[in-house]
Amino acid sequence: MVGFSSVFAVLLTLVAALGVFNTVLLNTRERRRDLGMLKSIGMTPWQVTAMTTTSMALLGAASGLLGIPLGMAGHRIVVDNVGSVVFPDSMKAVWHVPQLVLLASAGVTIAVLGALLPARSAARLTIAKVLHSE
Repeated sequence: MVGFSSVFAVLLTLVAALGVFNTVLLNTRERRRDLGMLKSIGMTPWQVTAMTTTSMALLGAASGLLGIPLGMAGHRIVVDNVGSVVFPDSMKAVWHVPQLVLLASAGVTIAVLGALLPARSAARLTIAKVLHSE
């Protein structure tokens, strides 16, 4: 039987991936002219894809490095200030290093997977199509 937390984790992952996909799609549309110029001086489609996915991987890593400590602090603030309920220490210390590494790597993976489709689409653009749309 699938637990509620597993379904919730899958839904959160899906929402995160769609958010990354939307961000990358808008980013590549804004950078069409730059990508066309880079392709005109010899950048290959593989290099365009690698450049786009690498930039999103770095953004995912930076988001994880910022988001994980903020999430931990938010958890501590909420648990400590619930009101009349006193939580045991076992409910306050729920974060462990392997989990945090897994969360950070999942963030980078989601960013890269969300970037692949728009990056490949941008790599397939011809120089003429980019210049025609300007």
